[in-house]
Amino acid sequence: MEAAQNRVVVDLGPMRQVVEDRVKAGSYASADEVIRAALLALEREEAGTNEWLTKLAKESLADPRPSVPAAQVFKELRAKYGRPRGESAA
Repeated sequence: MEAAQNRVVVDLGPMRQVVEDRVKAGSYASADEVIRAALLALEREEAGTNEWLTKLAKESLADPRPSVPAAQVFKELRAKYGRPRGESAA
């Protein structure tokens, strides 16, 4: 017995042409394949980003140097770069 498929209808907007071009070029047999490949690429990208952020967080937590208070960090940033637009002086 064939498994039931969940259909999803999405308005791709201008990306529709990208999908159609990939199919016309013969890179993919159908729009479904293009979208599936794109989602798999997104999953790989997010997994890589998550690994990088996890590594960065672990390194930060293992750093023996004392933490710098946020107020001090922002004071130094404002001294170096000025205040962001819309931020009033406290």
